[in-house]
Amino acid sequence: MDRDYIVFQEYKMYTEQKENFIDRNFKTNKFYMIAVVGLIFAMIYTHNILFLNKITATLIFAFFGIAISSLWWMNVDSYNTLIKVKYADVIEKIEEKLPICPFTEEHKGINEFRNKKIFMFSDIQKFIAVISALFFFAVFVSEISPLCIEIFDKILQLKGGI
Repeated sequence: MDRDYIVFQEYKMYTEQKENFIDRNFKTNKFYMIAVVGLIFAMIYTHNILFLNKITATLIFAFFGIAISSLWWMNVDSYNTLIKVKYADVIEKIEEKLPICPFTEEHKGINEFRNKKIFMFSDIQKFIAVISALFFFAVFVSEISPLCIEIFDKILQLKGGI
C-alpha cells in the first residue's frame, strides 16, 4: 500500500473519531441540562414533602443539583482537554505529512479568536454549570440553615442555656 494513502486513511479515521467525540460531548451536555432542569422542577413540585426529621425534598434535590452541576463542569473540562490533546494534536501531527492542513489552520484561527477574550461554547457550558451549582448551593443553604439553627437551639437547651 502507498504510504500517502495510509496516512490519509489514518487522518480520515481520526477526524471522524473527533467528530463522534464532539457529538458525544453535546449529548452529554444535553443530559446534564435536562438533569438540572428536572431537579429544578422536582424542587418546585416537592417543596412541601418532608423526610427524616424535617429534611425537605428541596434540600435533597439541591444537594444532588450541586453534585450534578459539579460533575457537569468537570465533564466539560475533560472533554475540552481530550479534544485539544488527544484529537487536535494527533490530527495536526498527521497533517504535517499531508499537502494541506485544514485542522491546523482551524486551530490557529480558534486560538486567535480565543485571544480576543470572547466566550467559546465550552466557556458558556462551564458558566451555566457554575450558575446552576450556585443556584443549588443557595437553595441548599436556605433549606439547611433552619435545621442547623434548630439543632444549635437544642444543644443550648440541653446545656441549660447560655
